[in-house]
Amino acid sequence: MAGWQIKSRGTGRRGGYRGPDLSGPFESVGGLFMMSADAVKFLFRRPFQGKEMLEQSWFVARVSLVPTLLVAIPFTVLVSFTLNILLRELGAADLSGAGAAFGAITQVGPMVTVLIVAGSGATAMCADLGSRTIREEIDAMEVLGINPVQRLVTPRMVASGLVALLLNSLVCIIGVVGGYVFSVFVQNVNPGAFASGITLLTGINEVVISSIKALLFGLIAGLVACYRGLTVSGGPKSVGNAVNETVVYAFMALFVVNVVVTAVGVQLTAG
Repeated sequence: MAGWQIKSRGTGRRGGYRGPDLSGPFESVGGLFMMSADAVKFLFRRPFQGKEMLEQSWFVARVSLVPTLLVAIPFTVLVSFTLNILLRELGAADLSGAGAAFGAITQVGPMVTVLIVAGSGATAMCADLGSRTIREEIDAMEVLGINPVQRLVTPRMVASGLVALLLNSLVCIIGVVGGYVFSVFVQNVNPGAFASGITLLTGINEVVISSIKALLFGLIAGLVACYRGLTVSGGPKSVGNAVNETVVYAFMALFVVNVVVTAVGVQLTAG
């Protein structure tokens, strides 16, 4: 590993990836970027842990599916309700379909995805790797000549990104269908006008940008979870702290990525 490695930190404390000889946040950020670079590199090196990737994909999907449904529906109702009130005041209630589709695909879908993947799937990954770290299983893997990044991090990163992409598609569908049901049957919007307005503001460009957001969200959440799990030091209490930090760090990173990708996507599709 280039410039960093998994090793003991002394006095019985087992660490994970240690970045450059810096202190505090800079060391953590450096270590995360180094681990991420290695994880991406091992995507193109054999053997790829396909079985591990499929198992982790099923695991993340299993713990994320129900929360996704429970969060997506209230988000959809809130967006449709607020938007329809505004459009009624402007005398443009027939455009509710355009607003519901645009909001669901460009914002609600990716944001619900980041909330669930980071809050449910990534924390479970962090707890699993953190438990392995304090039991010194990661050290044992290195002694046996097994690279933990190739064996554990890369498949989890791919699995998190894949599940996030699929969940985003599900949330977008729920958003459009839920917006239709709520607008037509609760707020008495004309169903034909709603359906005809769906593609008014939302096209293939918006769908692609939404998918890119979700994929990046999943990859970053998986990498943050793996990094914090492999850098746990101390006893079982530190695993709980790492899980809490995973949620905070993932949310911070993902909201920044959302702003950047949205701005870049708007500029690219402005024409």
